[in-house]
Amino acid sequence: MLDTTMFFTILIGVLIAGLAGWLIFLQRKISAAEKSANTQHSGLQLQAYERLTVLADRIALPNVISRCNISGISANEMQELLTKQIREEFEYNISQQIYVSPDAWKSLKKLKDQNLLIINQTARSLTENANGLELNKTILHLLLNDSKADLHNLVSEALSYEAKKLM
Repeated sequence: MLDTTMFFTILIGVLIAGLAGWLIFLQRKISAAEKSANTQHSGLQLQAYERLTVLADRIALPNVISRCNISGISANEMQELLTKQIREEFEYNISQQIYVSPDAWKSLKKLKDQNLLIINQTARSLTENANGLELNKTILHLLLNDSKADLHNLVSEALSYEAKKLM
């Protein structure tokens, strides 16, 4: 009788120890999986901030103008070309908003909207027969004389700051 009680006591002890070991194993496995997922998510976020920093640079007015500098076209044609380039760049990267903070995304949208506004208002201020070169020069002149018009550096710095917080 004593042997049977001792046997069951040992058996229950072994089962409890085995169950505890199994639970510890599962907890470590889940913890490792969560750590791996967090690392992957951080990597995706860093890539998104990197892409959006490139976007901010690509839609900066001096850079758009240098890429789209076609001689012999009217100011209206240049206006269409510049606005099309900015919209396409922005739309190409729109999916990145799910990986970055709402403030970062809002700042990029404001940059895009401000640049489109500058292009459109500048184009409206020119004479009807103005050419694309005149539009480009007027925009660049505005950027040189009004530091508030050159928002892309602020946006790039904000994106860089947020990316560094993830590292």
